[in-house]
Amino acid sequence: MNDTLKNQKGFTLIEIIAVLIILGILAAVAIPKYMDLTTDAQRRAMEGARAEGLSTASLAYGKLMLSTSGIATTAQIASYASANPPASDEFSYTFAATATGVLVTVGGKAGSDFAGATAVTKTWKKP
Repeated sequence: MNDTLKNQKGFTLIEIIAVLIILGILAAVAIPKYMDLTTDAQRRAMEGARAEGLSTASLAYGKLMLSTSGIATTAQIASYASANPPASDEFSYTFAATATGVLVTVGGKAGSDFAGATAVTKTWKKP
């Protein structure tokens, strides 16, 4: 009978339980970290799109300064930027005139990876 026990090969129940516990601990640590990385990457992409929107407002200001006589108003800048937004399949841009500049709002388009993401805003100030 002792010879049969010595010849049996495989894992004991304790070894299997130890491996399952280790895998559970790794999953408990790795999954939240992965989710944080995904959220952070989405936020950074939205900030990059916001910078592109601010650049569009600056470009609108420059073009209006060259094509009109006098200084362009924030309403003209917002209107021009709204008519010529950055091309994007992921983001939607809105430009609104304020007393001090142009409020740029960037949100995710429906059906994109950014749909439902919190919109980011920043005011472009006239130089």
